[in-house]
Amino acid sequence: MKDKKVNEEEFQNPFVFKIGWENAFEDKEFLKVFSSDILENYIINKRWYGGKASTLKYIEVVDFFKITSKDNTYYGALLEVNFKEAFYQHYFMPLAFMPEEELDTNTVIAPVVMNGQAGFLVDALHQEDFRKLLFDKIVNSREKSVSKIKFHKGGKLEEKEYKTSKFMGVEQSNTSIIYNNTLVLKIFRRIYISTNPDYEISRFLTERMDFKSSPAYMGSISVDMTEGNITLGLMQELVPNQGDAWQFMLGEVDTIFENLKHKKIKVSKLPDIELFKRLKINEVPHEIIDWAGLSIFMRIQTLATRTAEMHIALGSDIHETAFTPTTYNGDYTVWLKNRLTYQFQNRLNILENNLHKLDGLSLELANQFLDNKKEIRKLFLEFDWTKMKSERIRIHGDYHLGQVLVNGDDFCILDFEGEPESTIRDRKVKQPPLKDVAGMFRSFHYAIYATIFNNGDKYPFEQEDLFKAGEILFKYFVGVFIQTYTDVAQAGNLNIGYRKEIDFLLKYCLLEKAVYELGYELNSRPRWAVIPLTGIASIMEFNKK
Repeated sequence: MKDKKVNEEEFQNPFVFKIGWENAFEDKEFLKVFSSDILENYIINKRWYGGKASTLKYIEVVDFFKITSKDNTYYGALLEVNFKEAFYQHYFMPLAFMPEEELDTNTVIAPVVMNGQAGFLVDALHQEDFRKLLFDKIVNSREKSVSKIKFHKGGKLEEKEYKTSKFMGVEQSNTSIIYNNTLVLKIFRRIYISTNPDYEISRFLTERMDFKSSPAYMGSISVDMTEGNITLGLMQELVPNQGDAWQFMLGEVDTIFENLKHKKIKVSKLPDIELFKRLKINEVPHEIIDWAGLSIFMRIQTLATRTAEMHIALGSDIHETAFTPTTYNGDYTVWLKNRLTYQFQNRLNILENNLHKLDGLSLELANQFLDNKKEIRKLFLEFDWTKMKSERIRIHGDYHLGQVLVNGDDFCILDFEGEPESTIRDRKVKQPPLKDVAGMFRSFHYAIYATIFNNGDKYPFEQEDLFKAGEILFKYFVGVFIQTYTDVAQAGNLNIGYRKEIDFLLKYCLLEKAVYELGYELNSRPRWAVIPLTGIASIMEFNKK
């Protein structure tokens, strides 16, 4: 069913071009007006636009391709957005020109007149004809296409006919389309002159490893540039699910805190343990099981198993060099230290400039962090990575509860695009698999504190007691996860090192992740800065000094 039509007022001041739509992108005047007057106003309001914190200088169409259906001509525009801060980003925008009566949407880019014909420039993804065209091109793709734009059909793709298409959820950094209620096509809005890690890892896990705990690769769209190959779209199976593991964990932790009240549990009597203590489920004290329940630990055990299996798959190929395990060497040491020196100094500056926004425990922990900055920097920079006996592999890179779907009693791992702040090159660097584990541990920590912040009023305890209970719960989550993860990883011949090395790597990666988070929280929600600051204090064991 079509959306309501565009408001008549939008016709008032259309952009007028003498050229017809079929030749628009070969016309300098059209490109000039489109890039500046039209796009600059449109793009800054889109959710997928990543330059909101910077000042836009100009937009340039650096390349384009034409793609036609039976009834319409579409363009794929590759945009370079330049900023006054002296950097740029690339974006992909599929475009259509539609007379009002053929519009499938009320979301338009601009009213235009093309060679005397009135209509609208729209994002082509809002036209069903275009969505069908992409589906048909993937399903019927030929390996030896000579076109600039390449469509690839995965070996597991069995769908042959287009039936329906709709957008998945709210548009985020990418746009996802559900086809026939069985497939998802993710269109990458921010693009890189390189294969996208999400495409690369998804295809590898499906076609080389037959890994079952992530959505199967079904196809892709890419474009050949002289500088390299750019991934525009990734098609995968649509996995049945009950939402993501973040929402699931928030519900579980809320129930656990409710139990403090219902079961009249004294926080001071809960048995505490050290961070990284390995625990089989039958070793978790009965007081903790009575408080938190057995099922949450069984779910954590399953998640740990799937995480280890993912890493075994990502680190067990000896033929494809992008996925061959490698050792720690001098080059990696230099790369990591340069990266962390910059990040650590950046976070220190942000913290010093935002101290006035903090109070209570947050301020106390922030001052503790600043007092111990030399010690933290020393841990980051004075370690000789070449002494490591474990191996580096390709990893997920942005692993947290929001990247995992709950599928019945099981989990499915998504989105291998990597850390948004990192360059595409850095996302492909082989790293310790324990960096993903640390990312998940930080996510556990966040779920516990988010529950306290969002629901604290309904638990009859002082916030200090809730924080104390939360830290104890966190350590048991970590203990059960790391025991299971280590057992499965080592049984699968994944070289993650021995216990001392594992503990060091976990501490290092947890600290790196918490320092990374600190900048985000101080800039966007200072009240939550207590979460990474508490994590840093716990990892560095400040309270034991």
